[in-house]
Amino acid sequence: MSSAAWDLQQAVHTALAGNTDVLALLGSARVYDDVPQGAAFPYLTLTGFTARDWATGTEPGAEIIFTVNAWSRGAGHKQAHLLAEAARAALHDASLILASHHLVNLRHETSSTHRERDGDTYRVAARFRAVLEPNA
Repeated sequence: MSSAAWDLQQAVHTALAGNTDVLALLGSARVYDDVPQGAAFPYLTLTGFTARDWATGTEPGAEIIFTVNAWSRGAGHKQAHLLAEAARAALHDASLILASHHLVNLRHETSSTHRERDGDTYRVAARFRAVLEPNA
C-alpha cells in the first residue's frame, strides 16, 4: 500500500492536469511537484502534504492538509487569482479515484495572496483538507 499523502498527491495532480478550465489558464499541463529550471509562467505547484492519523476506534484513516500554489508573472494578482479559483473549483468536493485509498472528502479551507520578493511574481496559496481511508 502506498502512503496516503502520495496517493492523494498523484490523484490531485491528475485532476488538475486534466481539468479543461485549469489547462485553459495554464496553456498546457504545467502542474509541478518539482518546478523545472526555467519553467514558463503561469504554473501550479503542489506542496506541503502533511498527514495526520485520523483513525477512529475501529477504522484506520488519515487527514491530509496540502497547498496548491498558483504562480504568475502577469501584471498584478489577477492571473494568479483566476488560476487558484480554477484549481479550487476542480478539487473542492471532488470525487478523486486514488490507487490504494478511498477519499472521504476534499475541501478547500483558505487561500492567501502573496507578492514574491522579486516584485514580479505573484502567488495564491490555496489550502485544502482531505480525509482518506485505506481501501479494504
